Amino acid sequence: MLIVGDNQGEKLTATRQQNVAKISRQDNDKVVAWNFFEASKLISITGNGEVKLTASDVDILNEEIKKSGFDASIFYDAAPKFVVGEIVSLTPHPDSDHLNIAQVNIGDEEPIQIVAGAPNARVGLKTIVVLPGAMMPNGGLIFAGQLRGVPSHGMMASPRELALPNAPQKRGIIELASTEIPGTAFSQAKHWQK
Repeated sequence: MLIVGDNQGEKLTATRQQNVAKISRQDNDKVVAWNFFEASKLISITGNGEVKLTASDVDILNEEIKKSGFDASIFYDAAPKFVVGEIVSLTPHPDSDHLNIAQVNIGDEEPIQIVAGAPNARVGLKTIVVLPGAMMPNGGLIFAGQLRGVPSHGMMASPRELALPNAPQKRGIIELASTEIPGTAFSQAKHWQK
């Protein structure tokens, strides 16, 4: 199953043509996943859990979608989904006593907005940002969405959420050295040596 979108709690429908099934929302027909039957005959799959696709894997899957008669394609996204971010502003959420609205520099031209409840969030803190499209260690997928009516484009992660060894079992996002550069891909070896 290749997940490409968030169903946002809406009912889904599946349409199978040959060895490919398109899973889409019933309300707007937006594709949220593709199921490739006998995928291991198309691309190399080893192990269990998340499979990292290469550009050539995506080309093969797109050819399979086309051969099955669907007028659609998936795109290859090699951008890291776990990156260093720096909180550049923090304002209280208007509809919560514990959430904040953070503007976070992830190395792009404009910061992204993330709604967070971490008690240690503060302006200037460098942390790990999990971007839409990421799969968390527990198998959860991250999508852009809203928290209490405010758009949020990812999350800032705690060591526990990242399943890091010796992670403190308390609330709070990971705190990185002030010398870290926003947009740098997260590396457990570099960013977590506990």
